[in-house]
Amino acid sequence: MGALDEGHFCADLENGMKLDISDLGLEKKPETIAIEDAVKVLLQGLGEDVNREGLKKTPLRVAKALREGTRGYKQKVKDIVQGALFPEVGFHDGVGHAGGAGGLVIVRDLDLFSYCESCLLPFQVKCHVGYVPSGQRVVGLSKLSRVADIFAKRLQDPQRLADEVCSALHHGIKPAGVAVILQCFHIHFPNLESIFLDAQHQGWVKVLVSSGSGVFENENAVAWSDFLGLLKFRGVTVEKILIRDSTEQSWCPSYSSSGAKISPELVAPNPGMVAAVASILRSLGEDPLRKELVETPTHFVRWLMNFQNTNLEMKLNGFACGRTDLKRSREVCSHNNEQMHSELNLSFWSQCEHHLLPFHGVVHIGYFCPEGFNPIGKTLLQSIVHFYGFKLQVQERLTRQIAEMVSSILGGDIMVVVEANHTCMISRGIEKFGSNTATIAVLGRFSTDPAARTMFLQSIPNSTTSGIL
Repeated sequence: MGALDEGHFCADLENGMKLDISDLGLEKKPETIAIEDAVKVLLQGLGEDVNREGLKKTPLRVAKALREGTRGYKQKVKDIVQGALFPEVGFHDGVGHAGGAGGLVIVRDLDLFSYCESCLLPFQVKCHVGYVPSGQRVVGLSKLSRVADIFAKRLQDPQRLADEVCSALHHGIKPAGVAVILQCFHIHFPNLESIFLDAQHQGWVKVLVSSGSGVFENENAVAWSDFLGLLKFRGVTVEKILIRDSTEQSWCPSYSSSGAKISPELVAPNPGMVAAVASILRSLGEDPLRKELVETPTHFVRWLMNFQNTNLEMKLNGFACGRTDLKRSREVCSHNNEQMHSELNLSFWSQCEHHLLPFHGVVHIGYFCPEGFNPIGKTLLQSIVHFYGFKLQVQERLTRQIAEMVSSILGGDIMVVVEANHTCMISRGIEKFGSNTATIAVLGRFSTDPAARTMFLQSIPNSTTSGIL
């Protein structure tokens, strides 16, 4: 995100900051260059100019984000666990009791992200991991988080992620048992056709999975009662945990939406784009022919084609008609008793042009119109929001474009607020979970009247884009 002059700002920023040596070396790696080349093919397949401002550095940004987000392939659990085991008197072999008290140790609410192996979109994870010590030794608590992160930083499926974390900790620290529970949240990105037909589109697929070893291997073991008892205020109950293997076809929206209406142009994705995604998988150290990855390039390309430039320009004709009539009505009643009207919480979905990662949220639109003038319909405003959302975008530009379009219909006094959650804020090195971004555009009276701006801002409900996790 960010609509600043990229050429000057980025140069100044990089010259003024101490960059990580390993990060600089990453840019010259053959794998990084191969991903860059593949991303250029994808951008060209969308009808984009890879040399335009805003996209010049996108191939490199995407390559660095993907390699950073899959660094777990090059990390080993033993390098983390070795040297992090400490003797602790009172933890006895096999039982895990300390001074007569239960020896269960839990680290809760670890925020992780992983890339879905079925569609290559990031998904969020709230991880709870615990173990019962044995052999009079405990492991440094931070190591539980680091081990979980190793396996999260790979192309993943929720159940396999839980199993791999559980198995690695069991073999690494040799406890009496390990328990892992993951709350996973996958963005369910609609296609342009379905979003107009389904106003109640659910934006997230949520799943709760578990894995256990040792004293936790039996799902009905008493040890699980203690573990779940310490998670009761987090909405985790045994009834909500999915039965193993039940997520095989239902977890990723790319499968669950397979029966939805899809535009003819999306049925057979561009072969060159599909080959480019397969090349990305190879560059990340994966095998595109692995059973779980065979359909991934097609799924990713179908999702990406939602943002194709040439298709979207035609869709404006479906709702921009009649603008002249609306202007005439506005002009007839443009002088007395104007009232402020607003339309709040209009959903939007978009794609960051800097990282090719989704961002989504809500749009609030305020405007003045005279008494007796019929306020603009919600359907029209929502259509405008979707039109500008389903493009490669930055939030600042999206906000301005919506304001200018609504202004062209109504004739002037417009204020637009966009609140958004950006996937790039969690799935890159910054990893700022729960953050969100707000942008404002003002035209006409709103640009000179602080009281009008305040009145509109106070009408916006709180926490409209609160984080999922």
